[in-house]
Amino acid sequence: MIDEVDTLPLALIDLMVAQFRELYLDRQNNWLHGLALVGVRAVLGIESQRGSPFNIQRSLKVPNLTSEEVKELYRQYQEESGQPIKAAVVDKIYQTTKGQPGLVSWFGELLTEKYNPGGDKTLDEETWELVWHFARTREPNNTLLNIIAKAKDLAYQDFLTTLFATSNVPFFFHQPLHNYLYLHGIIEPTLETLPSGEKQDVCRFTSPFVQRCLYDALSQEIIGSETPILALEPLDELTDVFGGNHKGLPLLNLPALLTRYKDYLVRLREKGINPWKEQPRRNEDPALATFKKDLKLTESVGQFHLFSWLRDAVGRRCVVSPELNVASAGSSFPTGNGKVDLHLSCGKQQGIIEVKSFVDSYQIKSDQKQAADYAKNLNIDSVTIALFIPVLEETVLKKRSILEVINGVEVRVVAIGWV
Repeated sequence: MIDEVDTLPLALIDLMVAQFRELYLDRQNNWLHGLALVGVRAVLGIESQRGSPFNIQRSLKVPNLTSEEVKELYRQYQEESGQPIKAAVVDKIYQTTKGQPGLVSWFGELLTEKYNPGGDKTLDEETWELVWHFARTREPNNTLLNIIAKAKDLAYQDFLTTLFATSNVPFFFHQPLHNYLYLHGIIEPTLETLPSGEKQDVCRFTSPFVQRCLYDALSQEIIGSETPILALEPLDELTDVFGGNHKGLPLLNLPALLTRYKDYLVRLREKGINPWKEQPRRNEDPALATFKKDLKLTESVGQFHLFSWLRDAVGRRCVVSPELNVASAGSSFPTGNGKVDLHLSCGKQQGIIEVKSFVDSYQIKSDQKQAADYAKNLNIDSVTIALFIPVLEETVLKKRSILEVINGVEVRVVAIGWV
C-alpha cells in the first residue's frame, strides 16, 4: 500500500504504475500479490496519455455519515459518559458538516473535550455557538487549512468567489477545475431541476462550514481586514437604522444602513481611493459555462466589500453573517438558489440583504420576485436588495432604488454605483 501517491509528479505516477503492471504480468518471478494506491485522486491512468495499465481497477470513496449515523455516535457518547447533549446541537453538527467524517469527529472533540463546560452540565446551544465560533477563528484544522490554501490559489480563487454570487453553475467532472476542487473536498455536484425541466448537476460547496471558512478567508484576501477610512461618520449614531418599528416590532432599517455604505464609497472616492481597482471582473470563463466578457466587476466583489463594511459599521451591535440559502447544501433555510445572502441579527431585529449586480430591467424584476419568495419562506415580511450598478449618476441610482410589495413581502432595492 502506498499512501498519498497523488502527491508524486504525474509523469512519475505514470511510470510507477506501468512498472507495477510489468511485475503483475511476470508474477511467477515476483512477490507482488496486491497493490493499493491511496490518495484523493483516482490515479490509475486517468491522466496518462496511454490510459490505464490495468484492465481492472476500483476506486473507493469514503462516504459522508448520514444524519442517523451522526445521531448514533452522539447517543453512544451520552450513554458512555452520562453527559446529555441537546438534540438541536447534534442536528447542528450534521447540518454544519454534512456528515463529513473528519469534521464530525473534530467538532465532537471540541464539543466534548476542549470546550466541555463540565460533565455534569448539558451540552446545549450556547456551548455549540462557542465551538462554532472558535472552530472558524482559532482552532487549527489541517484539512481546512489545506482547503483554504488551495482556494487562495489564483488559479481557483476567481471561480470560487463567483460561486458565492452565482447560482446554479453547471458541474462537469471532466472540467479540470471542477475535478480538482471536487477531489480536494471543496465543491460537489448537486442535482437541480432547471426551469425548463431539464436536470443539471450544479456546483455547491461541500458543507456550510467549509463555505463559511472560505468566505471569511477570501473576503480578507480580496478586500482586506481593515477599512482605509472610518466606516461611519464620527457623529453618526444610526438612530434611523435601529430606532424605528414596524407593525409593533423593532425595525431594522436596512435601506438607511445601505445609504451609509453609499456615503462611505463617496468618501473613499473623495480621498482618491478606488476599492474596485484590480478586483476580479467578468471575463470569458469556460469553467462557469458562461461567456460574459464585458469586464464588469463580479458580483462577489461587491458582496465581499459590503460584508466587510457591515462588520466594521455595525459589528459591535449586530451579528453579520453570510448565509447559504439552499437546502441541498445543508442550510437551515428551506429554499434558495445556491447563493449567499448577508443576514443581520441585532437582538430582536433581523434583516436580510441580497446582493445583486445589474444586468437589465427584466433581470431586476426576476430578482425581486426571487427575493420575496425567499423571505416569505423564512417568515420574514421584508427583504432588501443591494443592487450594484456600473454608473455613478445619482439620478439613475435613485430611479433604480424602489420599493415594491410582492406576495405580501416588502422588497426594497437600493442601487449602489460602482465602476
